[in-house]
Amino acid sequence: MNLFNLLDVSGSALVAERERAEIVASNLANADTTRTPSGGPYQRQEVVFATTPVSPPTFEQAFGAAADNAVRGVRVAEVVTDPAAPIQRFDPSNPDANAQGYVEYPDINPAEETVDLMEAARAYELNVDAINATKSMITQALTILS
Repeated sequence: MNLFNLLDVSGSALVAERERAEIVASNLANADTTRTPSGGPYQRQEVVFATTPVSPPTFEQAFGAAADNAVRGVRVAEVVTDPAAPIQRFDPSNPDANAQGYVEYPDINPAEETVDLMEAARAYELNVDAINATKSMITQALTILS
């Protein structure tokens, strides 16, 4: 693996973690949304990560892939909807209340979402540090060669 592949891997992780943070922020913002355009309460979203090649394969990378040593980045494969049932709360004054006076709210735990957001922010920060360390190594290599 060369240093430029490290930049590609960390760059792909930055994009994926940014999307993860956006989804978590959307979950937090919609924690009390009882009515959506599709009907019913908002449903929590989650991202699914998958590996992806970081650049067009060279002969070396194709050979490495055959040996299962290929350099891979990360991407968001899909955003899935949490299948959890809505939470029923008694609030007969709410315009979204059913005949019994219960309102369906999204099953979103703010503490869990906050931890997910902190994880995404920390992973983003670590990848920025990895990019800075790689840039420093490239600069040192150029200095040695000059």
